[in-house]
Amino acid sequence: MNKTIGILAHVDAGKTTFAEQMLYHTKSIRSRGRVDHKSSFLDNHKIEKERGITVFSEQGTFEYKDSNYYLIDTPGHIDFSSEMERAIQIMDYAVIIISGVEGVQGHTETVWQLLRKHNVPTLFFINKTDRVGANVEEVLKEIRLNFTKEVCFIDESLNNQEFSKRLIEFIAEQDEVLFEKYLENEYEKDLWLDFMRKLIKENKFFPCFSGSALQDIGIKEFLESLHILTYTEYNEHDGFSGRVYKIRHDEQGNRLTYIKALSGSLKVKDEIRLDAGENDFYEKVNQIRIYNGDKFIAIDKISAGQVFAVTGLTSANIGDGIGILREKVTYDMIPTFKSKVIYDKTLNVKEILGNFKILEEEDPALNIIWDEKLQEIQVHIMGVIQLEVLKNLVEDRFGLLIDFGPCEVLYKETILEESLGYGHFEPLGHYSEVHLKLESGDRNSGIVFKSICHTDDLTVGNQNLVKTHVFEKEHHGILTGSPLTDIKITLLTGRAHNKHTSGGDFREATFRALRQGLEKTKNILLEPYYSFKMEARLECMGRILSDIQKLSGVFEVPQTDNNKVIIKGRGPVATFMNYSLEFISLTKGKGKLSFMFDGYDICHNQEEVVEKTTYDKEADIEYTSTSIFCSKGQAFLVKWNEVENYMHCLK
Repeated sequence: MNKTIGILAHVDAGKTTFAEQMLYHTKSIRSRGRVDHKSSFLDNHKIEKERGITVFSEQGTFEYKDSNYYLIDTPGHIDFSSEMERAIQIMDYAVIIISGVEGVQGHTETVWQLLRKHNVPTLFFINKTDRVGANVEEVLKEIRLNFTKEVCFIDESLNNQEFSKRLIEFIAEQDEVLFEKYLENEYEKDLWLDFMRKLIKENKFFPCFSGSALQDIGIKEFLESLHILTYTEYNEHDGFSGRVYKIRHDEQGNRLTYIKALSGSLKVKDEIRLDAGENDFYEKVNQIRIYNGDKFIAIDKISAGQVFAVTGLTSANIGDGIGILREKVTYDMIPTFKSKVIYDKTLNVKEILGNFKILEEEDPALNIIWDEKLQEIQVHIMGVIQLEVLKNLVEDRFGLLIDFGPCEVLYKETILEESLGYGHFEPLGHYSEVHLKLESGDRNSGIVFKSICHTDDLTVGNQNLVKTHVFEKEHHGILTGSPLTDIKITLLTGRAHNKHTSGGDFREATFRALRQGLEKTKNILLEPYYSFKMEARLECMGRILSDIQKLSGVFEVPQTDNNKVIIKGRGPVATFMNYSLEFISLTKGKGKLSFMFDGYDICHNQEEVVEKTTYDKEADIEYTSTSIFCSKGQAFLVKWNEVENYMHCLK
């Protein structure tokens, strides 16, 4: 049986040490390393060893009894949470490590929410119970308060002849049939155990264990319980399907595509079907590797449930479904900041951009952009720690000394009212016309496209060209030049010429139609928001609520528990991004604050941002709302506010 187990936690909760012990006890590694000694097996990158934190998700493998395990160690720092979320997509089960001293911390909340979104069955391990101040009961209380009441602490070996009365009662309460059996003293361990497995799989029961990873307390018992309580049911007989979750490059520059096999099997030299929009294509697998840390073995064949890397694929991207799986996944943890790359102007900018494009393959959230007008490389990031790591990574990998400018908030733009946009492109020897309807979409829905154009007006092929150009890049808004989002675009009609129309003509007409539609409607600026949760002493509540209002945030009715208050709310990233330090000072380091990206919403200070940006829509060389017409063999320009008088489809 193949099982993929993810290890997740807030930074410094002992996650990597815990994973190290699991690998050691299953004889996957010969000796136990330590993060503080820079010798841990899974934190094998130079940057991770120097900083003492996990930056990249890494895979360990081990065998235990009749199962093969793929252990995924994930980053615990919020700046690398996009890497963590990509790993979540392939997990069969997750183990959340919580410090018995610090308890539930900020990033633990983010981890929990992402696991619930992706329906990953979850177990808890309360770590560091050997340390002064550790309190298992208090942490259990926090889990029930913050996450779920369906958690039960398991302090006995599941190999015992009988479970404890507390565990028997807890399971019986989840099912009427079992409850009746319990009342009639008909307890059967195997029946209770099977039901427990089912509840865990369905995310209705979350077992909790405790121990000390550093002191090797409770690890062997947890390993046995993990084996007993988890199972997978992969179909090895269907066609091959898999999910790409990671891209890396080895020391020889080979592109490594990391895949979780979801069905069927795959052999070396097999061709995998990849999705390329309207047309599929195939690429051949040259090598299959099973990684354990930074070491691998090459094998000839894998089957459903295995996690592996292949060479030979050049076009599969992170999040892609491959084989018979077509669905591409989307991610919640997206960057809210951008920064420009600062480099010596004597260096070759194309080489620098090429290196950053390699990093973008491995982390699509970086969204590397070359701004032609500003002549600068821009990178999207989660926070300043990520910038520091990127700086070290570029030097270590490519030998380039670079720096970054200040972090700036990533804004977006949308519209409030419906608009019709018209674009015409007819210089001599070319011809195309496109009519679009623009409507405001649901918040955080992105760009949605559909066509109601009749095939008598535009062929299906030309309609698909329009769709391709709508999605080929992020389009600029007219307020700040920020990316457009939350817009429904409908192709109404268009026109082509049998002799003069070429594919690029529809690109020109589509962009002009989109831009012309924006000129005619109400545009607004959107900014990223955090949802937050704050815990502090009751006497801090007044000051915290006042701070939230000053920062343009909103909050729910505070919840009080003895001398503590819990405040949940929402506010702009721009105002809350630096609040952590103030909160720590206010609560004397005893409060808890967690942020999670909560999508985009209307900007709280639009006029100020627009003025500061000084974007000139007329000078944006990539976009124009002006159409080009032709008369008597001579092309001429028509401004956006006059084009409707010239459009051929309107005559």
